[in-house]
Amino acid sequence: RYGITEVSASPGRPTLLVTNVQGYDAPGIAALAAAGEPLGRVVVVAPDREQSGSSHALTLARPLRVTGVGPERFRVDGTPTDCVHLGVFNLTPDSVPALVVSGINRGLNLGDDVTYSGTVAGALEGALLEIPALALSVDVDERGRADYETAAAFARYLAGQVLERGLPRGTFLNVNLPAAPPLGVRLTRQGTRTYRAAVVERLDPSGRPYYWVDDQDMTPGGEADGDHRAIRDGYVSISPLHANLTHEPSLETLAGWKLVVPGP
Repeated sequence: RYGITEVSASPGRPTLLVTNVQGYDAPGIAALAAAGEPLGRVVVVAPDREQSGSSHALTLARPLRVTGVGPERFRVDGTPTDCVHLGVFNLTPDSVPALVVSGINRGLNLGDDVTYSGTVAGALEGALLEIPALALSVDVDERGRADYETAAAFARYLAGQVLERGLPRGTFLNVNLPAAPPLGVRLTRQGTRTYRAAVVERLDPSGRPYYWVDDQDMTPGGEADGDHRAIRDGYVSISPLHANLTHEPSLETLAGWKLVVPGP
């Protein structure tokens, strides 16, 4: 069904599959779906509730329930990965989506956060199915507000570029926008950071301990071409990512080891 080197737009009016991590009712996905309408047929398949931190989880231990809430609009009691999988194989039976777009997330997904992000995972699932994909996130200002209008306008522009030009097989774009009007666009690498999650221990009314993952203590790395740096400087960050986690330089290093299967 897929299996081609470069994936680009379908003939005629392309299908855009839209998902997110913050749930079907989140304002970011409404802005994203509206932004996609001029580009093609928009099919929204989104979780029925918040799924932040779900990463690339796929639901295997129970059935998934899908509720239609309008023409080509669906709520799923699962993760963004579930939504993309269902959207591609079950809910767009007459055409393969030309593009998967995940977002718009309220809050950034930079550096190591991409490994936890359900927003990024939605785009990753598209890339694994060899469909061009975008993950979009926007920072919040000091009053906790996200500028979905600017983010949606940029999403429409970038989606149009991808539909026209395609992306290399197996890749997707992780896109982050600053809270203030962007000064421009930078192509970036996935940045690094010093990370420590703060886990708070408390007692419930019965005196039993429970744990809550609280604020994260993180210091972004200083890479000049990193995604953290672009956002700090007021630019849109676009990082091309892919699913293959092989660290190529280590293959040569490990080839010099004497690796054998020990006897019993």
